[in-house]
Amino acid sequence: MLSILYGIASSLSWGAGDFAGGLASRKVGAYRAVLYADFFGLLLLAAAGFFYRETFPALTITINSLIGGTLGTFGLLILYYSLSVGQMSVAAPVSALFSALLPVLYSAATEGLPTSIQFVGFALALAAVWLISQGDGGFHIRKLSDLKLPTLAGLGFGGYFIFIHNAVNNSGAVLWPMILSRFAGTLLVFLIVVARRDRLSVPRDARAITFANATLDVGGNFFFILASQLGRLDIASILSSLYPGATVILAWFILKERISRKQAIGIALAFSAIYFFTV
Repeated sequence: MLSILYGIASSLSWGAGDFAGGLASRKVGAYRAVLYADFFGLLLLAAAGFFYRETFPALTITINSLIGGTLGTFGLLILYYSLSVGQMSVAAPVSALFSALLPVLYSAATEGLPTSIQFVGFALALAAVWLISQGDGGFHIRKLSDLKLPTLAGLGFGGYFIFIHNAVNNSGAVLWPMILSRFAGTLLVFLIVVARRDRLSVPRDARAITFANATLDVGGNFFFILASQLGRLDIASILSSLYPGATVILAWFILKERISRKQAIGIALAFSAIYFFTV
């Protein structure tokens, strides 16, 4: 039950973080918003290291953490790029679906098949992720190449789930895997921003929302790690992947954006999926 609660907390934190990240992107652009969130998150984790002493992890944990952080940031950057050059109605749901599906397949191969009741929860959760991510636009593929970038983004997110789970599973480590993964992600996006010759300074009017994005993103990672340590990877990943629901609800509540019928159905399916994981 704790694993399920942590998974839900992860989705809420990541969803709120994405909402803050969207506001930050409007001010500084998507790539700089990712860089600032990663950098401020790294500072938060470094500060936490002064209060929570954790032994530096073994080589396998370090490697898994670095790979996971790189894949997660790679997925985010690819998603932003695909949203800017392709169809949003394709990029968001396809990337969300693969980010949730990949850990489910990996968990089935390494931890065994889930129960029949959990299978129902997986089906409902995957449908929820798909519907919530589509919004108003519908799903229209002009050509198969439209699927390449969103699929890569989803595989990056799913790879993050898997490698971070491998880093923290049965090790008891929490802080160092977060620091190492965040360091790898920060370095990757820093190199890209420098290559693009974007400004590195943080505008004053974007600092508060950027810091909020970083804090919420760190919280999402923290709760996901706890969920994957205490339970199955597939359930932790599926529940964490429901974060678009929190983003949509916040956009509706704060920005007065309309929730489409598909998104409303998806949110209802998400609650149903959570129920099947608890019975």
